[in-house]
Amino acid sequence: MNQGADIHHRIARISAHLNPPTNHLQMEGGSSLLRADCRAKGGSPGFKVAILGAAGGIGQPLSMLMKMNPLVSVLHLYDVVNTPGVTSDISHMDTGAVVRGFVGQTQLEDALTGMDLVIIPAGVPRKPGMTRDDLFNINAGIVKTLSEGIAKCCPKAIVNVISNPVNSTVPIAAEVFKKAGTYDPRRLLGVTMLDVVRANTFVAEVLGLDPREVDVPVVGGHAGVTILPLLSQIKPACSFTQEETKYLTTRIQNGGTEVVEAKAGAGSATLSMAYAAVKFADACLRGLRGDAGVIECAFVSSQVTELPFFASRVRLGRNGVEEIYPLGPLNEYERAGLEAAKKELGGSIDKGVSFVRK
Repeated sequence: MNQGADIHHRIARISAHLNPPTNHLQMEGGSSLLRADCRAKGGSPGFKVAILGAAGGIGQPLSMLMKMNPLVSVLHLYDVVNTPGVTSDISHMDTGAVVRGFVGQTQLEDALTGMDLVIIPAGVPRKPGMTRDDLFNINAGIVKTLSEGIAKCCPKAIVNVISNPVNSTVPIAAEVFKKAGTYDPRRLLGVTMLDVVRANTFVAEVLGLDPREVDVPVVGGHAGVTILPLLSQIKPACSFTQEETKYLTTRIQNGGTEVVEAKAGAGSATLSMAYAAVKFADACLRGLRGDAGVIECAFVSSQVTELPFFASRVRLGRNGVEEIYPLGPLNEYERAGLEAAKKELGGSIDKGVSFVRK
């Protein structure tokens, strides 16, 4: 290949990384380069990850942090607007993952084809005075559409649902997958990691410890009283007074509202949510890689309670959720909290199921 042809060849490869795949790229000399198969020179081996809602308040920092994850080899960024700019910006980071951007409904299938992990932060954020249920009518439709794309293009992918209200959007995704005949409950997970991250942080403040040394199981759901931190099971083991238990539980349950009010109309928890989402996605990728002992809390199809979905500790592996752990011994305060959580959670689950079945 002469020097001119070599230059065109390299330019064509770079173009293939930055632009969404169409059919193929015809290069000088008659050879063709499939954009979907194109890999960056020096690209790291790893998994293919798609972020749906990549241009949003959560999506942008989430995309940046996933670009930094060494387990990611290909990163697809999808949104209905503004994806090209986010893609161009993030693609300049000197990490191994190849970044490709996709914008608009017509490119959703290209964004999803061949993915190992799909993360869904798409939707509108919560504003002051709004509950997570207030978000339902908008975000439910978004999650339904995206789930239909997943069922068609990457039915074996692990799916991480962030879009609120998670207590309803995860059942929506499940119903869509059931209709399509692709539902595997092990591969659909609602991301409740932010509740765990907050619990670890708030408990560490009270104990005077590094939050990275604290592990608080948080079960139930991902809204208000459905969020139940099991403070009696924290590591390192310690005991709290009744007043401390009530304070910590209430603060963990209201952590989202705390951020919404502090931002005074400018948004909801985006940066901490992105951090928590990446922490959970990394756990899923380590499970896919075959790492042993990857245990996190997530909102999943479950028989831990009489409800069809429930957040609890799960072990992640090559098929997603490999094992769901029982709640373990609860104290009197936690037992009362569990009953309140189940009562609220049941209605939210039914709301999601009904949205698809109606």
